Amino acid sequence: MMTTIQWRFLPLGGCCLLLALLSGCSTTPKSAQTYTFFPPKPDEPRIQYLTSFSSDADLGRGGSFTDFVTGDKTAAGGVVKPYGLALRDGKVFVCDTVQNLIEVFDLQKHRASYFAPAGEGKLRMPINVTIDADGTRYVADTGRKQVVIFGADGTFQEALGKKDEMNPSDVAVSADRLYVTDLQHHLVRVFGKADHKFLFTIPADDQVKVGKLFSPANLALDRINGRLLVSDLGGFAVQVYDLDGKYLRTIGGQGLAPGSFSRPKGVAVDRQGLAYVVDAATQVVQIFDTEGRLLLFFGQAGASTQGAVTLPASVKVDYDHMSYFQKYVAPGRQCDYLIFVTSQFGGNKVSVYGFLKQK
Repeated sequence: MMTTIQWRFLPLGGCCLLLALLSGCSTTPKSAQTYTFFPPKPDEPRIQYLTSFSSDADLGRGGSFTDFVTGDKTAAGGVVKPYGLALRDGKVFVCDTVQNLIEVFDLQKHRASYFAPAGEGKLRMPINVTIDADGTRYVADTGRKQVVIFGADGTFQEALGKKDEMNPSDVAVSADRLYVTDLQHHLVRVFGKADHKFLFTIPADDQVKVGKLFSPANLALDRINGRLLVSDLGGFAVQVYDLDGKYLRTIGGQGLAPGSFSRPKGVAVDRQGLAYVVDAATQVVQIFDTEGRLLLFFGQAGASTQGAVTLPASVKVDYDHMSYFQKYVAPGRQCDYLIFVTSQFGGNKVSVYGFLKQK
């Protein structure tokens, strides 16, 4: 991979470059297939838009989700208004905040299904889903104001949080802890993973000036560097802490220029510690190095544009499912990993991008 300094294409105040990137970059090989890359020429492409899907019968701009998995066009219900997603064992789990369920796209069995438990595990408004290494599913449900916990087979296990105790919107899972955003009290609650015992809050004091949270929306664990990243809608930034809650730095600030945020939502971290942050207002995903410096951004506003995201909500980095999307990679290119982005409106609810290997 190129070093951080080598691929910092964008100055932080580059509004003209923002407009340029929003237009994307497409090349048309002899096959007449159009490929969309970010950033635009003359810079070396780092990200390729691969495909999008909303249901197993949806014909997206990159091709039909059903076609690329099965070659079949059997109709099935689709996602209406997604927020968070997770990937595991050939499956894409997508939270639907209108249907109040999780749609599961099974890439191995070539079908989509709904996860809509009844009884004690009934979901009211699932916002984010996190899946642990053992398959345990943690669903942040703002309708229930609880984290609903299911086994790998979908069996209800427990609901974390008493009535009106918190309003969770996301969960991050480490080896021994659960980190849960609490919109109601403007903080992150930390629990023991084994016993679900409350441990402490981040920040520890709600009167702090530096590292204060206003509307903590989404979480990401940087396992390489031992950091917790929290996107703060009300603070127009991403706050970074160590895993014990010590404040480290702030990424971004209020604004529309590259490196700033107007409505930061989903956040993810790759294996190099780079941070990916969704901005629902500017409708792009920005990438920052470990020091909080902007490297580049991608995605395009406008439902009619290839590679577009419309009111994006969540972003996930994935290293395990490249084989299912390999056919979309442009000739002569190779991808290191995938980037999934959900859009709450438009025809393509889940967009898939590939991070390109350096030539």
